[in-house]
Amino acid sequence: MPDSVRIACVQLTAGADKAANLENAQRFVARAASLGAALVVLPEKWNLVGGPEVLHEGAETLEHGESVRAMAGWAKQHGVVLIGGSIVERREGREKLSNTSLVFDAGGDLIARYRKLHLFDVEVGGQVYRESQSEEPGDEVVLTEAGGWKIGLTICYDLRFPELYRLLALAGAELAAVPANFTLRTGMAHWHALLRARAIENAFYVAAPGQIGEPMAGQPSYGHSLVIDPWGTVIAEAPDRETVVVAELERRRVDESRSSLPVLAQRRPDVYRRFEPK
Repeated sequence: MPDSVRIACVQLTAGADKAANLENAQRFVARAASLGAALVVLPEKWNLVGGPEVLHEGAETLEHGESVRAMAGWAKQHGVVLIGGSIVERREGREKLSNTSLVFDAGGDLIARYRKLHLFDVEVGGQVYRESQSEEPGDEVVLTEAGGWKIGLTICYDLRFPELYRLLALAGAELAAVPANFTLRTGMAHWHALLRARAIENAFYVAAPGQIGEPMAGQPSYGHSLVIDPWGTVIAEAPDRETVVVAELERRRVDESRSSLPVLAQRRPDVYRRFEPK
């Protein structure tokens, strides 16, 4: 079980041209591998961004999707664990799509899948976002082991629901992956604060690759892909361009943080259960 691992977060700008997105992502995964990363994380919807019609037309099944095949191939070719950010998944017999994160081991085998639990249905700064128009939420919390590390899977808006991250930490997560496409407005206000809070309160690493630029016209993304250690220190941050950032994760930092501030062990679920809001 490796006590350290080099992780890479890929920051890019996707759009409605899936073939171009695949080509771009392939280049960045190769770049991450060349920098020595053994674990690579892509951002949310790295393969396709657009309105409901674009998403329905370009959605894929896990069994036959070209993006799924591509990710499996990249993981095997470079010998890396690949957390495929998320793609839009079509499921048989369902009208709505899923926003799905896939994990491939270094042999290219699909070892975990997570469907986004919390959909981004908000109005911020005059912009209205309704993911539920075309997507449905998942119904499962997912912790996987990859590359010898226990990794909790989340996506973007999940970040605002701390109970999800606490459940992952209690299940043993040492790293939370947060592939995202945060808006510029909310990112400027909340991105660093929320990610650091999730790392600090659970004493684990957080890796959050984001999109940059304008994946959709008039809806700029914040970027600033981050890797944060269990003490809440930002150990890698991307500049405002398409790029790859790398960082070293050390298991001892998780152990030290949980030993010095044992908040997971000091919880009082016996008391919490007595409080049931009406």
